[in-house]
Amino acid sequence: MQAEDPKRTERQRHWLDPLARRLLIATGQMAAPPPPAAGPRPQATALPPRDDAVERELLALRLKQRPGLRLADADQVRHAAALGWSLDVNRASAADWLRLPGIRLEEVDRLLQLQAAGVQLADAEELQARLRLERERLETWAPLLVFRFYAGPPEQPPPVPLPVNRASLRLLSEKLGLEPPLLRRLEGERRRRPFRDLGDLQRRLELSAARAEAWLGRLRFEADAGGPELPPARRPPQ
Repeated sequence: MQAEDPKRTERQRHWLDPLARRLLIATGQMAAPPPPAAGPRPQATALPPRDDAVERELLALRLKQRPGLRLADADQVRHAAALGWSLDVNRASAADWLRLPGIRLEEVDRLLQLQAAGVQLADAEELQARLRLERERLETWAPLLVFRFYAGPPEQPPPVPLPVNRASLRLLSEKLGLEPPLLRRLEGERRRRPFRDLGDLQRRLELSAARAEAWLGRLRFEADAGGPELPPARRPPQ
């Protein structure tokens, strides 16, 4: 009797095992199946329970291929923590914070401003209070959060943030590389109403996510933050 080819057996097992097939598709070793043909929808059936070990292996492979991968949900956070990931709250960079699912741009900016001011957060409750976080998001991030106390300032002090509501247009142009149309729009918007935070700035100037993220920690938004005074707005004749 001819001996069975172990490689063929392994290929067959992968083809029949849905979880193994997902692993092969995710790593590019197998093409994804074509979408189903149009027609009446089959009756919905319960999905099989996810295998945590396979999901974790999938995430580990994706992280190896894309070290800067942003986590999508609570399951990925849990698996990343099991793989040894953590986020040092009092020393995390903008890129570190942006990997958390559901975090907002203005929240990352606020955390960087606190870090620049020397504020160190003691625990998850203080983080929640500072950002006014919903409990659900805090619990999603919790497996990765580490709260360490540091006796001195960061090794690389952050740049002094520009007071975006009061700085001269020339200074904003030099430091942020704003082109004239965007600079004029910024001037008109801040005369109408001071910018509240980075999220507000992004929405009102219609900035791309990449551009707004590049400004994290580089601006401050207090209306009376000091810096060059703005000339008074011209009023229409009575």
